[in-house]
Formats: sequence, structure tokens, C-alpha cells
Amino acid sequence: MKTLHPMQVLRIPVVIAMLLGVSGLSAQTREEDTGPTYTDQGELNLPEHYREWVYLSSGFDMSYNPMMRMGHHMFDNVFVDPRAYRRFQETGTWPDKTVLVMEVRGATGKGSINRLGQYQSTEQMGLEVHVKDEGRFPGRWAFFGFDGGKSAQMIPATAGCYTCHQAHGAVDTTFVQFYPTLIPLAGALGTLSKNYLKDEGSSVSTERRAILGTPAPHPPAVTPPPN
Repeated sequence: MKTLHPMQVLRIPVVIAMLLGVSGLSAQTREEDTGPTYTDQGELNLPEHYREWVYLSSGFDMSYNPMMRMGHHMFDNVFVDPRAYRRFQETGTWPDKTVLVMEVRGATGKGSINRLGQYQSTEQMGLEVHVKDEGRFPGRWAFFGFDGGKSAQMIPATAGCYTCHQAHGAVDTTFVQFYPTLIPLAGALGTLSKNYLKDEGSSVSTERRAILGTPAPHPPAVTPPPN
């Protein structure tokens, strides 16, 4: 067996430390690269590696319009860039350059051994990106809808999605109320919007209020009858 020279033995920890440092720097650089980028024409570039980001939640057949009826089932999956997620953990709100991606996929109940319920299919039905870029958008946030391309134009600020998010978003005009690991954090840190708390109203259960970190409303004062 070949014996290592003492100087070679001393070099091993140094080499390992250098490799770990390079690996950590690479991961940090990749996270820093998850912010929004744009084409020369002002379109948002598709964040192609969004499925490597932090998964927030999925919805099934969700609609904010009770009159809307679809002839099919679908799932939506929401992801956020890791840097923004870490900041939310610290502050309860989203930093500038946050990128949220909502991926819409078809649902199917027939396949393999499945006999009940629905699971996500390989069919991608849509992709919407919500970007916070305070120096670029007058309203700080903007929506982009992707239809198979590598870049997308901003959805006009007159679209209903903007007013809906402003009126009902739980945190910074975003629907954190549908992200089960973030809504309690926002409640504890006191970043829930007044509009959202108004939507929740007095019908919120004691358990729900404990999660949101909001006190129960005081009952109206009762004036005693005169003697």
C-alpha cells in the first residue's frame, strides 16, 4: 500500500474545504440568478428552472368566480424563488425581485392502478408568472402569461387580476392565504393585509384566528337599562 507523504495528508482538508466553498458559491450564484430577467423588448424571460424552486401549494379546480364552470378538472401548482422564500421566512412579506410561478396542469383519473380521485397529468394547460419589480412597474407587481414561448409580454395593468389581488391578497397583494405554510407565519409577524382580514370577517373560527394570530372581535357594548 502506498503511504502518503505528511505534506499530502495536510493538503487533503484544504482541498476538501476549497471544493465545499466552490459548491456553496455555485449554489448561492444560482439562487441569485433566480430574479426576473427581460428581453430587449421588455418581455419577461421564462424562469426555466422554476420546478427546482420552493413549492408552496397546489389547488384543484379553484375559481374566484362562482359562475365559472369548466368542462374539465385541473390542478395549479405554485413555486417561488428560494431567495424570496427565505426573506419571507424572516419578514413575513416578499422582497423586491420576487418571482412566483403558477403552473396549471390537467387532471385525470384514469391511468395505471388508480381507481378513485384525480392526479396531475403531463399536460400543461398554462403558466402564469407574478413578478415584484419596484423599479420597473408602477404598481410594483406585474403578471405575465406564458403560452409555450420563452418570453411573455406583461398582462395589462387594467386586467382584473390586478384589482382582485389588491382587494383580496393576504400579503402584499399576493394570495398567501392559499399557502398553508406561509399564512400562519404572516399572521405571527403581523403582515396580513386589512383587506384580507376584512374578507375573513367575524365568521373565522377560533382555531383559524389562532393560526392567523388575530384576536377575536369584541362583542358590542350593552347599555344597561335605566333604573
